[in-house]
Order: sequence, then C-alpha cells, then structure tokens
Amino acid sequence: MPNSKVRFFILKLMMLVMMCAIIWTLFKLQILEGKQYKEVADNRITINQVEKAPRGEILDRYGTALVSNKVGYSILIQKAGMDNAELNSVFESVTDLLMSSDCEYYDTLPIGNAPYTFEFEDENGNGSTDDESQAWFDDNVYKDEDKYKDKHISSDMSADTVIETFKKIYEISPEYSEDQARRIIGARYEADLHGFSTVTPFTIADDVNVNIVTRIKENPDLYKNVTVSNDYVRVYNQPGLATHILGRTGKISAEEYSAKKDEGYGMNDIIGKQGIEQWAESYLRGEDGTTGSLKQVDGEEVTVIDNKEPVPGDYVILTIDSELQKYTEDSLARTIKSISANGTKNKGADCDAGAAVVIDVKTGELLTCASYPTYDMSRFDEIYSELLKDDANPLWNRAVSGTYSPGSTFKPLSAIAALQSGNLTVDEIITDEGIYKYYGDYQPACWIWTDYHLTHGPINVSQAIENSCNYFFYEVGRRMGIETLDEYAKKFGLGLKTGVELSEEVSGHMASPEYKKEVVSSVTDQSWFGGDTLQAAIGQSYSLFTPIQLANYAATIANDGVRHKVNLIKSIRSSVDGSVVKEFEPQVEETIDMSDEVLNAVKNGMRKVTDEGSASDIFADYKIAVGGKTGTAQLGNGSNNAVFIAYAPFDDPQIAVAVVLEHGVAGTNAGYVVRDIFDKYFEKEIANANEAQAQAQAQAAAQASSQPASSNQPAEQTQTPVQSSLQQLLP
Repeated sequence: MPNSKVRFFILKLMMLVMMCAIIWTLFKLQILEGKQYKEVADNRITINQVEKAPRGEILDRYGTALVSNKVGYSILIQKAGMDNAELNSVFESVTDLLMSSDCEYYDTLPIGNAPYTFEFEDENGNGSTDDESQAWFDDNVYKDEDKYKDKHISSDMSADTVIETFKKIYEISPEYSEDQARRIIGARYEADLHGFSTVTPFTIADDVNVNIVTRIKENPDLYKNVTVSNDYVRVYNQPGLATHILGRTGKISAEEYSAKKDEGYGMNDIIGKQGIEQWAESYLRGEDGTTGSLKQVDGEEVTVIDNKEPVPGDYVILTIDSELQKYTEDSLARTIKSISANGTKNKGADCDAGAAVVIDVKTGELLTCASYPTYDMSRFDEIYSELLKDDANPLWNRAVSGTYSPGSTFKPLSAIAALQSGNLTVDEIITDEGIYKYYGDYQPACWIWTDYHLTHGPINVSQAIENSCNYFFYEVGRRMGIETLDEYAKKFGLGLKTGVELSEEVSGHMASPEYKKEVVSSVTDQSWFGGDTLQAAIGQSYSLFTPIQLANYAATIANDGVRHKVNLIKSIRSSVDGSVVKEFEPQVEETIDMSDEVLNAVKNGMRKVTDEGSASDIFADYKIAVGGKTGTAQLGNGSNNAVFIAYAPFDDPQIAVAVVLEHGVAGTNAGYVVRDIFDKYFEKEIANANEAQAQAQAQAAAQASSQPASSNQPAEQTQTPVQSSLQQLLP
C-alpha cells in the first residue's frame, strides 16, 4: 500500500513538471520570442500559385481567328517578410525598371504627377465629374477615420493632401523624389485594391519584354520577392479590325471582384471589359489551374500538393464576315475623310465619324458592324490618353450606342403605318402644295418648296417615297396620329434594343408625348402639338435610333415584315474537343401583318429611289437591283447627318444595310458606302453579270460586222437617258 502511494505521488509530480514545461515553452514561443517565430512563419508559407487558363479564341463566321493568345511574362510582387521600407524600395525599383523599358504597369490612382491634381474618368473615358470623384472617395480602402485615424482619405482633401496622407500610410521616406513617391504610392495603392497580402501576391505588370525578365532574374537582391510568371496575352490578329465588336480585357476591378469572387475570380485576374470579351466572359474565361508550393526561408520552393491542370476557355464563333467587315471599315473611313477634305463650313468640313451595319435578312445575323473612328486594340494601353483627348471619341461604338435622327429613311415606316391603319390607300393621290397649311400656328414646307420654290404635285405613296415628299407625309402623319406611328415603330424595333450580344447597346427612342415630357425641361413646352406629329412622320422630332436598329428595320421590310433578333454570335465551341457548347439559332421577334399590296407599294417606292430618285446616280447601271431610302437629318449645329438604308437583291433580299455619317451633309453621301458594301458582298454575281454583258456585246458586234450595209436601214441612234432636274435635287 505505501508503495502504491509513492508511485502515485511520483506520477503526479512528473505530470506537473511536464505541464510546467509545456506552459513555459508556449510562453517562450508566443511571448518572449513570438516576433522572431512570426517572421519565420511568414517566410515559410504554403502558397497556391495559380496557373492561368488561356482565354478562348474569337473567330469570324468562316473560322478566321480574330483574337487569340500568346505566352507572355507577368511580374508579381510578394509581400511576405517585408516591412514598409523594404516594400517601398522594391516597388520603386520595379516601377523604375518598367518605365525605363516603356512598359505599362497597373496604377489607377486618379492623381497625376506633381503638381498634383485629380484626374477622374468614367468607364467610357469621359472627363472628371462630381459623381466619379465622390465614388472614388467612397470606395477608397483608407476612408475609415476610426480605423486609420490621422492616416485616412476623405472627400474634402485636395490632391496634395491625399498624396501626403499616402506618404504617411506607406511610410515613404523623404529621400524619395516627388516622382518616385508618386510611383510608389500609385503601385502600392493598386496592390491594396487587389488584396495584396502575405498569401496574395500582386501582379504589377503583364506582357513585359524579355529584357525586364532578365534584369529581375539577374538582380534578386534589388528585386526581393519579385517573381516572373508565364501568362497568356491577348493577340489581335488583324489589328484595328472590328475593334468595337471584339472589345478588350483588363485587370479585374475591386467592384468586379466583389461581384464575382464567388465564381472563383482572383484579385489579379484578367476579365472582359467591353464588347464580346465582356459579353462572352463566362465562355471565354476557362478554368485556372493551381500549383501548391512551400516557400522556404532560403527562398527555395517545394511542391506540397497535387497540381490542377488549367482548362482553356471556349471558342466564340461570330456571325461577322471579317473580309466584309474590313471592306466596310475602309469604305467608311475613306468616305468620311473625303467629305471632310472637300467640304466647307456647315457643308461637310465637320464630318468626322459614322457607322455602318450589315444584317442577313433571312436570319438576323450581323455580318458587319463598323464604327468610325476606330483604333488598334493591341496598342490600347499605349494610346489610351490620346484616345481620350480625341474629340471624335474613337472609344465609342456608334453602331450600337450612337443614336441619330433617321430623317427621311423613316418615311417607308410612316407609309406602312398609314396604309395598314386605313388612313391611306395605295392608289390615293395627295397633291403637294408646297406649304402644309392644316394648322394655323404651324405651317411647315416641303423641302423642294424651301429649296427651289417648287412642288411635287399630285403623287401616290410610292412616288412620295421616291421623291421624299415631306408634304405627303405631313398629311398622312396628321391623319393617323402619333399613337399609330409609335405602335408601328415598335413593331419594326425602332426605339427597342435589337438583342445583339453587346452590353453597350442602347435602346434609343421613338418620338412620343411621354418622351417629350422627359427631355423638355419647361413645363409650358411639354405638351404634344400637332406639329410634333408632322415632324415625327418625316423622321425628325424626338426620334433617335441606332444604326443597328435602322439596319434591322430595313431587313424587316425586305423580309416582308418578319423581324429577327440580331445575332452577333453564331456558336460557342469547346476548345478541348470542338463540340458545340451553344448554338445561336435565328429568333423571330415580331411578324408584322402587312398585305402584299402595302408591301409592294412601299418596296416599289424604295426601288425607285435607287433607279430614278435621289440615289439613281449612285446605282446607275448597277448589276444588282437595290431597294433603298436616303435620309438627311437636320441638326442644331453643324452640317446635316447623312443616313441611308437599303437591301438587295430587290426581288430576293439577302442583306440589309444602314449607314450613318455624322455631318455627312446629304443621305446620298452615305449611299456610296452602301454601294461599296454591295460591291464586296455581291462581287461574284457582279463579275458574272459583267462577263455575260461583255459576251453579249461581243456577239452583237460580231453579228453587226457580218451583216452587209443597207441604205434602207436607219442610222443607229445612241441616246443617253436624261434624268429630270427634279430627281437630281432629291434629299
């Protein structure tokens, strides 16, 4: 029994000693030597290195690669083990190296170099606004006064004060020059936006040249914790082509990361910002892989977990015909430059922009979507500041975001609305009297009366479209009223989004009493007057439509009232095995009930525009029959806008086109771009027609030479058709 008590006592004593030893060890590790061991832990940490998946390629309808990838180098900075002084030294060295090599790095701090001023811009590149300024201060990571005390950013600070506050936050030494301090602040601020921490490195630059990589690897002491990773960089295979459609990518913003982090996005990820790159982000992105590594104190890395292979993003196949797109862009640029070079004040010298859209009539597929001016996306970072300063705003996709008065191109719709609603018959004759005098307080004149003191006389609806008679459409507009016009405009998709796969698309708007109240500030002027309806009927007033809407409107007429959703994407295919991920089938949005009599009357009017009317000079002896309508839209300042809609071939339409030239003077000027588009699209048919004509002429000549001359045969008469002066004056 005594032996048992002794053994029990010894056991308790041993347990007490062991407990004391454990407590002492913990006290020593955590209290006495805690700082030292924390530094060791910081330098011995498991890091999951992301292996980026290549984004999917973007192809045209025939498989031509428009956007692909190349392997590039990215520069990453890791935070582990560095205090503010060391971080400042590394950030200064890296930014200096990048600047000396003309390489862009990430820095979105909205303050320029000394003397310091704010430089706020919205996502479309527009200048400083109070909203953008306030948003930046509200979203700033150092706005919390309680948390950061005298080191916080507030909206009452000047740019100088903000810089001085950042110097305190980052403990920037006075030894650095103002330029060096600004570079350090900008890069570190960007790093903070992207969650820079011990376990999250910061990608400061992408697609750097090999000289930078060599310098970093040769100077590990100068570039402490700076690593180089292989990454994929977007390549635009035909620089400058379809820029506004393809869009761009960029580093994910704090707002985008917050919205998408649950989808697996990292703070250094590249994401689609505009165009197809943005709309098809979920298809193009792919799945990143990971490589687990243990960073040792001596800097060596040892893999400790299994790798996950990256999965490339899917291919996006567009409906665009890249050859037709290039031809259209070239014609658009050439025509605009010619009008500007040969114009005078208020007669085309101010023409500097425009858009052209081509749609497949049978399917609604977008074959061409051109906006001018454009730019080379592969040089976006390099020329960004120049693009912002350009008054013509090349960053803006006018084809889907620009809204324009349709002018007389709206008259076929007014005709359809009047005919279908019973306010007009196809054979009815209305006499143009020059000045429309129905209202006592508003009496607009027909364009031909204003310009030449002439009238169109008695005409039917087809002739009214051919001659673009304002008087005729004043009368039918008054008869049916704005409600009927609005109803039919909606049926044809005017003032509605077309559904094209571009987030930049806007809806525009059709003139209406409701819309007038929105845009007119004076309450006394908000009432809808009869004169407003007259102007709406001829495509003026408050109606503003996008070029893509106008093209789809023309396609709907050509397609006998069947309106499609406009598709820019043909299909999505797996980059792994080529299988179809998603097919974008033609989708009918509306089928408009129109009688054959109405359709024929309107279409014949549009045929006469190109055969005998305002566009007859452009399409004289053209091998393909065309239906079209010119439009000259008046503006408050500068030259008129030029608008043209058309479709061809007339008897079996394949494509519809809309062209808008800002300050292009007259609709006929836009018609030259339309003809160029038809020349390219129908080049085989035109070539065959020319060959057949040449053969027929050769056969006729051979027959004539083989026949004996006869004194009784009348002399051959050659007469050139003479167009009336009236037809040549049409708008």
